[in-house]
Amino acid sequence: MHKQVICVPMIALCLLLTGCGGGKSGGAGEAARTAYQDMTGCTMEADVTCSYADQEKDFTLKCDYIPDGTSTVEVLAPETVAGVKAEISGKNLALSYDGDCLNTGTLSNEDVSPADCLPRLMNALRDGWLLEQNQENWGEVPCLRLALDQTGNNGGKVISTIWLRQDDGTPVRGEISVDGQIILTAAFTSFQFHDILDGSGAASEASQS
Repeated sequence: MHKQVICVPMIALCLLLTGCGGGKSGGAGEAARTAYQDMTGCTMEADVTCSYADQEKDFTLKCDYIPDGTSTVEVLAPETVAGVKAEISGKNLALSYDGDCLNTGTLSNEDVSPADCLPRLMNALRDGWLLEQNQENWGEVPCLRLALDQTGNNGGKVISTIWLRQDDGTPVRGEISVDGQIILTAAFTSFQFHDILDGSGAASEASQS
């Protein structure tokens, strides 16, 4: 009788952990990430919202993402900052407009900025630790939801959650949270892969929109 009392909570705990999907590897989540790990780059647009100090600001951004290279981000809206461009290379972010460097500011102690939201989401898909994966609709779009863990430059916990379309694997929505607080959200309006490397390292055509 004593053993049964101990075993029941343990079984319940195992079921809870299985249902959450925390730390799962392999399966649909890893398969969906393969295209991002093998791509030579991608071009995307998204409506990005940043939340901080009880305020929200909205931007429309276009990003040309190059893995392990220099990615570029251009602000399309609002009109007051349209045309501002950022270059992201490794851990460095330089924002320029007509040749002048501007300070983007940051939203947390991990130096997260709206300008590097889209490159960060792509980097998480490629290199983040897969915490959770499950099927979940975003609006009316059937998606695969992935939560990916990365350690920030200053040691904080950065979680990127991304909803990928089940039919073609392209992103619908992304969220970035630092130490448990969501500070950036992205609603993707377009996405296209550049070439994807085949097994020999040669590039092959593979674009989606």
